[in-house]
Amino acid sequence: MSPTPDDETPVDTRDQHERVLDQLRAYGAISTELSRRFAAGLDLHPTDATALIEILEAEERGTALSPARLSERIGLTSGATSSLLNRLEENGHIVRSRVHADRRVVSLHSTSNVQHVADEFFDPLAVRLRALMDSYPDDLLARLETLLVELHSATEGYVEDLSS
Repeated sequence: MSPTPDDETPVDTRDQHERVLDQLRAYGAISTELSRRFAAGLDLHPTDATALIEILEAEERGTALSPARLSERIGLTSGATSSLLNRLEENGHIVRSRVHADRRVVSLHSTSNVQHVADEFFDPLAVRLRALMDSYPDDLLARLETLLVELHSATEGYVEDLSS
């Protein structure tokens, strides 16, 4: 057992670790459900919606995804990603552009229509999450961010080891 941050009551860290991992799995599951519902609202296959969300999120970060990078992010072959992008483009959800100095580089961008639909769907959640996170001190959020980055890195490393 180790002390709690305020040193009042000992905490069984093994149980706490399991509870944290359980909550992370639950968060992943509800995130998957959100993607499924977003897909249903657009009459898309869940994998297509996942790809669309990746494109939208990249744009929010100020970076455009290439088809190759998208393929890595969603775990599809380049051929399957190409078919998926064709469907999204045919449905008016994305456009491919060659705005990079190297004209061979293709960037994926969402259309204004799908951005509007995504904003209507996800913005109310963003407001709730922002309010929740605003209720926590910055130093705690910084430590949580570090933990999540390290958990992701450890899991990603394990997945890479499985591929070796």
